[in-house]
Amino acid sequence: MPRVLITTDYLGPGDEVDRYLRAAGLETVHLPMTGKRDPDELVKGLQGIDAALVANEPMTAEVLEQAPELRVVVRTGVGYDSIDVAAAARLGISVSNLPGINANAVAEYTLGLLLAGARRLVQSARGVERGEWPREDGYELRGSVLGLIGYGASARAVVPLARAFGMTVLCTTNVPEDQRDGDVSFVELDELLASSDYVSVHTSLTERTGGLLNEAAFRRMKPTAFLVNTARGPIVDETALAEAVWSGQIAGAALDVASEEPLPLTSPLRDVDNIVVYSHLAGQTANARAAAGLRGAEELVAALEGRARYVVNTPPKSGSKRR
Repeated sequence: MPRVLITTDYLGPGDEVDRYLRAAGLETVHLPMTGKRDPDELVKGLQGIDAALVANEPMTAEVLEQAPELRVVVRTGVGYDSIDVAAAARLGISVSNLPGINANAVAEYTLGLLLAGARRLVQSARGVERGEWPREDGYELRGSVLGLIGYGASARAVVPLARAFGMTVLCTTNVPEDQRDGDVSFVELDELLASSDYVSVHTSLTERTGGLLNEAAFRRMKPTAFLVNTARGPIVDETALAEAVWSGQIAGAALDVASEEPLPLTSPLRDVDNIVVYSHLAGQTANARAAAGLRGAEELVAALEGRARYVVNTPPKSGSKRR
């Protein structure tokens, strides 16, 4: 009986996903990721495992090379930068993600961060907790310009919400076929940064986008501009961001993601007024989790049967070089 390791923390024994996998003739093993995990613990958990349904934890080449039975990895989310897909392909392991699975959740959360930032809601609540009664004014979203970096499913879902608030939407993307939306003006990154009152990051983390928002990028932005990042932490140079907000080069930032999670005590993002860091919750609604768990299980079963729909790498047909 093929064995499946499940590390996504909101999936547990006896739930709908577990029952689905067992009904498909698979044995399930749960090893939930609830924080940083020692790679050796993950390697140990992968022994005798044929397929894995994983959270956003590092599936490095070193880890994958020590999982000799592993044939399938399915990420219960969209981003798969935590998985070394090239090493997986070399080892004959197919890797799948779930494109668009949490787009609505991320889009609504993005608008929530925009509203909270524009009206300084977190700062106001913190002031009340300290016994103060803050009365600083904020800004309305109506009439402002929102710049979207990337135009995948979550960014596309943001557009109608932003337009309902009366915002003009700009976007920069390297995917030509995305540039067909008449509700969006597509521009180069420099123009987007210079023109936007709010900049929201929705691109994937690649060699090109790592550190994309750096000191030079913040210098191009308006001093009243506000940054939102619900994509991946390393897209933003956190030291440069902290300096830009502290010096007043930009107005502030709301970050759902960080380069290191949980946020370390030594992070430059801490204790900077107008930078608020959240705990990677953009896609984590009950609705999105239920959909991701079940679709992930379906993709895993399909991949084991050679009919996966969302493979992001191409393992050799002849099988792994390690076997």
